[in-house]
Amino acid sequence: MVVVATTTILDYICFMGRKYKIHNSDRLYFVTFTVVEWIPVFNDLNNIDIILESIQHNQKNKGLEVYAWVIMPNHLHMIIGRNGERSLSDIIRDFKSFTSNQIRHNLLKDSSSLKYQILALNGMKNSRNIDFQLWQQHSHPIEISSDYLFDQKADYIHANPVEAGLVEFPEDWKWSSAIDFDGGEGIIELTWT
Repeated sequence: MVVVATTTILDYICFMGRKYKIHNSDRLYFVTFTVVEWIPVFNDLNNIDIILESIQHNQKNKGLEVYAWVIMPNHLHMIIGRNGERSLSDIIRDFKSFTSNQIRHNLLKDSSSLKYQILALNGMKNSRNIDFQLWQQHSHPIEISSDYLFDQKADYIHANPVEAGLVEFPEDWKWSSAIDFDGGEGIIELTWT
């Protein structure tokens, strides 16, 4: 008897939907937050400060644990976990909502700017928004299931600024935990395993 496996596009979509979800809030996850249209809103130090302050607030008040991170001009990567009662999905949702609102207010200072207008246009395209969208909808969480995967993702995070030609060495990028991994002390307090 020959068994033939058939996979439909619906099966694939359902698999992909399960693949990029947080199934266990007690595990660590590699996440990516990308600005719609890859607009470089983090060329503005005020917007970087919003991200940093929100991460620190979530660490202090919501149980966010940060193991590695980097802020790039149009996205950020982190390895995160949580302690406490809040789910990791709720922490991520609150982080994205708060930072989007704060960066929107910062960009409103120049509502004629191309960055603001593109973000507003994207917001109108999505029925979940009122008039503005900063982040792409998904953060594509990948569960960290081994030390090897942790090291691979941390190396990827720290290599981002080098690969983008922003610095020569990972630890030279101020908006990253690479300095912590090199024995220094960075801006965000890390949770060490």
